[in-house]
Amino acid sequence: MARSQCTGAGVLEAVRSAVANLERHEDEVNALNVFPVPDGDTGTNMLATVRAALAEADAVGPDAPAERVAASVSFGALMGARGNSGVITSQILRGVSEGLAGKRRFNGLDLANALSIGTKTAYGAVGKPVEGTILTVIREASAAAVEAAERDSAMESVLAATVEGARRSVARTPSLLPILKEAGVVDAGGQGLFRLFEGLLMAVQGRPVHSTAVAGAGAGAGGIGESRRVVAPAFRRGVAALEEDAFGYETVFILSAAPESSLDVPAIQARLEAMGNSVLVGGDGRMVKVHVHNERPDEVIAYGLSLGTLTRISVENLDTMADDVREARATQFVGEAGAGVQRATSAAAATTAATGAVATEPAPAIARPVSGGNGARPADAGPSTPPVVPAWATPTDEAAVPIDPSLGPAIVAVVAGDGLEKLFRDFGVQLIVRGGQSANPSTGELLRIARLAKSREVIVLPNNPNVRLAAELACRLCEERRLVVVPTRNAAEGIAALLAFDPDAEAAANVEPMTAAGRGLATLQVTEAVRDSKIGGKKVKKGQTIVLDPDDGLVAADGNREKAVLAAVDTLPKGVELVTLYYGEDATLAEAESIARTIGERVGAEHEVVHGGQPHYRYLISAE
Repeated sequence: MARSQCTGAGVLEAVRSAVANLERHEDEVNALNVFPVPDGDTGTNMLATVRAALAEADAVGPDAPAERVAASVSFGALMGARGNSGVITSQILRGVSEGLAGKRRFNGLDLANALSIGTKTAYGAVGKPVEGTILTVIREASAAAVEAAERDSAMESVLAATVEGARRSVARTPSLLPILKEAGVVDAGGQGLFRLFEGLLMAVQGRPVHSTAVAGAGAGAGGIGESRRVVAPAFRRGVAALEEDAFGYETVFILSAAPESSLDVPAIQARLEAMGNSVLVGGDGRMVKVHVHNERPDEVIAYGLSLGTLTRISVENLDTMADDVREARATQFVGEAGAGVQRATSAAAATTAATGAVATEPAPAIARPVSGGNGARPADAGPSTPPVVPAWATPTDEAAVPIDPSLGPAIVAVVAGDGLEKLFRDFGVQLIVRGGQSANPSTGELLRIARLAKSREVIVLPNNPNVRLAAELACRLCEERRLVVVPTRNAAEGIAALLAFDPDAEAAANVEPMTAAGRGLATLQVTEAVRDSKIGGKKVKKGQTIVLDPDDGLVAADGNREKAVLAAVDTLPKGVELVTLYYGEDATLAEAESIARTIGERVGAEHEVVHGGQPHYRYLISAE
């Protein structure tokens, strides 16, 4: 007999199957990258996003009503969203959650309506929607779901129509987006969404997909299949310091808003600070994680119950907690990444601490410090260098960082590579998220690192087009600080933007001049084609050196690396005075010096070589 309705347990089982199905097809989705570069990460980003969603749903459990499981899925995806595809997926899930609000169980017609709301939410989240992408796929799949549900509201029938609608939509994406047709691929995000729907259907049919991931097999937060620097000991000690002067009881819980109401995060923070200390509140209007120390945990819990429902309640007597236990608890809290915001899967449980060591090569001649005690440190401020804190390992204690209203805007920068990290630090940036191509930070990560700033305003430099949507979503979600995004497309643009930064001006006033400074550079990215392709009417063969512009447009390609680079350099505007070459992890200093000298002679300009250490891109070249 066909299943007519779905409960919370059914949602959880279906989501688990969907995640496992995408996991099986992660490489398939990654391989659909339009550009034949070695950083196709759409599948990885979507998988990390839905793994974060599943972790939240797991925490709620199968006994919860459908609306609550769906809300948890939405919240986890929102905070775990990575890359443009992950952000759009999170918005789809957000709309689905809104469509299922108030329902302990639901039928196929309810699901079809929820998918339609998910479509509208996803389109609304993108400034300029482009057809032939994941947006088209969710729109046409949800339309197919509605049409089927009006004939037969059984879950299997509706999902089968959804899957078929998604499959057909994906197949025709090349006809809607010429760049896909030229590259000979379908849209990667749309294919990822199809695989998610496929996993949902298989669960409803009684043959769910099971995860093949091996715990500890190199997955990071949220199960993301990438290697990131884990939290530095100095940061862990900082978290443990919260416990050193602790007294009374530590109370921790997840608070979900009551039906048809919203949580006021700043008000909750203020109320709890009046009740105790070491107050940490992280989340949004639907769900937050609370951490507080005081003598009356019953009052804290009663206050939470007055606002909604509580889960995962924990109360510990701090007066009897030994120092080593405090350290262990601090480590656990860090490893959980705030639990209610984004929880690492079991594969992340084996992460260990590492230092935030920074290379010591001299800063390039163009570098000058950015002044201000606002999260940006002058380059000559002494040898103390804060560790890089990968935001997935950061707890929700950022709310405990006091805001100094006298400070100008702080800066958060996303960088990839030890050399680039040092360069941004030399420019005064202290809040650094390690990430970039194939390692996009999530919305939750960017939120957590921004909340470590002492400033009320924070400027985010994504330094990558695929990080921009997550950064903009973080801006909309952050209530206690004002976040703005300067849409830098690579690290060279980020450095140029820093040169235009005015620490005495408001964050919003900095956006235009910093953006203009970044776009005032001409930049080229040099990498190697990982497959045969066709870009912009030009054929590219696997193994060739390809040179791309900041928007990933093909500038040159050749089997000889120097010829490809020089052909691209010939497209630079006239009057170049300085060429800076940032060499990546696959290049040597000697070859970088040689090619930079040749470029300088070619354009009649000074040249400078900087160790970037960035992955995937052998050289990042800027001309000014």
